[in-house]
Amino acid sequence: QTMAMVTVNLRALTSWVGIARLFSVVLSCLTFSLVASTGHFGGPYGAWCMFTWCFCFAVTLLVLLLELLELYPLLPLSWDDFTSAFSMLATLMVFTSSVVFPATIISSPCSSNLCARQAVATTASCLCFLAYAVEVALTRAKPGDISSFLSTVPGLLKVFEAYLACLIFSLLDEYNREPGLRWCVAVYSICFIITLLIIIFTIGRCLAYIPCPLEKMLVGYNFLALLMYLTATVLWPLYSFRGQSRPDPCGTNCWWNKHLGVTFLTIFNLIAYLVDLVYSTRMVFVRTP
Repeated sequence: QTMAMVTVNLRALTSWVGIARLFSVVLSCLTFSLVASTGHFGGPYGAWCMFTWCFCFAVTLLVLLLELLELYPLLPLSWDDFTSAFSMLATLMVFTSSVVFPATIISSPCSSNLCARQAVATTASCLCFLAYAVEVALTRAKPGDISSFLSTVPGLLKVFEAYLACLIFSLLDEYNREPGLRWCVAVYSICFIITLLIIIFTIGRCLAYIPCPLEKMLVGYNFLALLMYLTATVLWPLYSFRGQSRPDPCGTNCWWNKHLGVTFLTIFNLIAYLVDLVYSTRMVFVRTP
């Protein structure tokens, strides 16, 4: 039997996208190494930040190796959709960690060697976020190009919407006391599941098996999700803060802060679904010559 020779594609490292990925690998590695050297990353927030940097480092390095050796065509998935979705997800995750880590881990005043390493790690994390954002910008589909759905604006917004829903789930607390709050949680859950399935089916090349026009189905779903989030935007703050004032003191795990965070994230996702609906409608009904 003849073994196939492995082809080395140096353009995977020398192209602008490859350079952005190299920066992401180096900066994420630098970030989690500095944080690990301090030994101060305990608790749920520190663990989440460490997971983010390690996860993004590992997957980006794997992407670089697969493209360098040109092994990605052997995978049973849409490679362009996968890399577009991951770069968008990594951008959001690293951005969140760049905000959460200094806010919850770094103490004030900052004067010790420990604090200096944490500050350098935060800076490296911010630069890593910029590297992933550059990759998203470089790989985003041009107007009229829908060969890779998750690289289009509606596709990137699907990743954004699913990620915001995950953040909402992490903040949910004491929502069983009111039917209105339970409805809001149902809205978050239903929209998250459907959006996640769209992402998975796109990456897995399974959308062709759906027995209906995909583009029009997405427009209909975005319209329905927009209406559902509109009700959640009204009901969540109405039932969460009705007759209740902000506790004093109100620390990091205070229920009031969590419910306020859910309120803002709901508004952000409402705007995301509105923009998604506008772009999806243009892609379906307005054809670019």
